[in-house]
Amino acid sequence: MIDARDFRRALGSFATGITVVTTASLDSGMIGITANSFNSVSLDPPLVLFSLDRRAYSVPAFHQAGHFAINVLCDDQRHLSQIFATALIDKWDNVSYELWNTGCPILTDALASFECKTQHIYDGGDHLIFVGRVSKMRYHSEGAPLLYFRGAYRRIGDHH
Repeated sequence: MIDARDFRRALGSFATGITVVTTASLDSGMIGITANSFNSVSLDPPLVLFSLDRRAYSVPAFHQAGHFAINVLCDDQRHLSQIFATALIDKWDNVSYELWNTGCPILTDALASFECKTQHIYDGGDHLIFVGRVSKMRYHSEGAPLLYFRGAYRRIGDHH
């Protein structure tokens, strides 16, 4: 039997980038969550995925909207990671964003942004796995990512 706490610690040995995943619908308005469970799936067609805890307040909004956006945070956007990781607050106050084709908020200064149409939602145990087809994207060739490693924020070059 795998101990859940040890499993979580072992997974923390894999450094990840941090994203803010957004969606929007008439019923729910604009939704944003912090996630480090982002991966590329396919280049042709262009597919990406993120996973979302089944118990998250935002699950119905992501289900109903049929689209989402992934915003990859740069190393000076830790404050955005913290804002969008906090439940049930007005997350959009003083956050710079724009709207593209689907109406999902795109964080203005993100390192990269991907606007996606939801293609599949898979059972992932205590999470749901959302796979989206990228319809529009933008990235900056300069800048460094905000990283998460062993339970803490990191920057490239940190020696911990």
